[in-house]
Amino acid sequence: MPYSADDITRLAALDTARAARLLSAVRSATLAGQRAPVPPRPVIGASWGRMLRSGVDPDHDVRADPLGRDEVEQRRRDSPLRPVLPVLREGLLSVADVAEHIMVVADADGRVLWREGSSRVLRRADRLGLEPGADWGEEAVGTNGVGTPVVTRRPVQVFASEHFVRSQVSWTCAGAPITDPRDGRLLGVVDVSGPVETVHPATLAWVDSVAKLAEARLREIHLGSLERLRAVAAPLLAKLGGGRALAVDKDGWTAAVTGMPYTSRVALPASLSPGRCLLPSLGPCEVEPLPGGWLVRIADAPAAAPAARIVLDLGHPHRWSVTVSGDTGSWTHELSPRHAELLYLLALGRTGRTAAALAADMFGDPARTVTVRAEMSRVRRYLGAFLEHRPYRFREPAQVEVLTPDDPRDLLPHSVAPGVVRARDALAGVPRPAAQLPTAQPPATQPPAAHSRGS
Repeated sequence: MPYSADDITRLAALDTARAARLLSAVRSATLAGQRAPVPPRPVIGASWGRMLRSGVDPDHDVRADPLGRDEVEQRRRDSPLRPVLPVLREGLLSVADVAEHIMVVADADGRVLWREGSSRVLRRADRLGLEPGADWGEEAVGTNGVGTPVVTRRPVQVFASEHFVRSQVSWTCAGAPITDPRDGRLLGVVDVSGPVETVHPATLAWVDSVAKLAEARLREIHLGSLERLRAVAAPLLAKLGGGRALAVDKDGWTAAVTGMPYTSRVALPASLSPGRCLLPSLGPCEVEPLPGGWLVRIADAPAAAPAARIVLDLGHPHRWSVTVSGDTGSWTHELSPRHAELLYLLALGRTGRTAAALAADMFGDPARTVTVRAEMSRVRRYLGAFLEHRPYRFREPAQVEVLTPDDPRDLLPHSVAPGVVRARDALAGVPRPAAQLPTAQPPATQPPAAHSRGS
């Protein structure tokens, strides 16, 4: 009887050994370039493709040295996931221990920071190298429940021979990304792993629900910190007598404003010190420290001209940033997946795109202009001095440079936005029927420079 990928997932709950044998045949045939009994699940097949392109050896377990104890402890102290460890433990550990699983928490690089659970399974994890400080990114150990969610930004279950590296095929894992509820930035991954015979079809939904609880707790923590900052700043703002000012936390999130429209976030330089400075969206300002943040007074002098160079760095498969530099210095902002897509599309068409055109490129639906305008409004909070909005485009004479991966197929690999997919396929030389080619844009006088990260 033939099976589909979804059938295999259900079969694993009923007959683990049979499902494992079938997946072993799928893996062997696929890696040999032969026709498999059933195709791998799309998320697994895409991951295997990345592994083959990056040179990961499926038959040899090659591990990087784990981080030293001191560096692991430092990463734990600095991790934004540290405050939600109680949520993860309460939601996962009681069941994981009974079900002979362990809970693994990794950072956004795929480095294991914490692992807890069944002592017997922890010993088996030691033999796999699934230990604190170990690198479980896809590039290091292949398709797995820690590294693959880092790349795809969605929950992923990896069962038996769906693992790319042979030494892991006796293992099952289900991991979910935990993102910053404020801006969508990836903070890390929580994973539940165990021997292959402990697989359960509900594990992935369970892990994902606990990850969402952790994100909700992070939102509560953030709102509480803003309330405390607001209480400190309110008397100071009241004394300014109509001047424009705002109180922001150390990440630029606004607690209170006076004399100006409310904006939820201000882009701050990576290193900010008291005194006069130029902020991207506000112009010349005077900055004073507050407990847990900054008091920002906006000067009456006109804002300086926009910086001359904008670098959109998309060279890493799951971390992206924009850097603006000029005579007044430089600053860098880490991008969410959605904002990386939007800015890439704008960089491709310097003459500009309407909201409808961006909606078509982002969602395949030109009617979704409300969503596009909302996202572009968020982008303008940190890049507003360098963007026009009728149509949306980078302002002249700013020079825009795009850094792309060595392999074009690793450009924004999570993205299914039609405009990004077309551009990615074009860079990789994937032929498309003429009807599917993107509509030609009027040529820009200064197209953005684009080169690989390694060039």
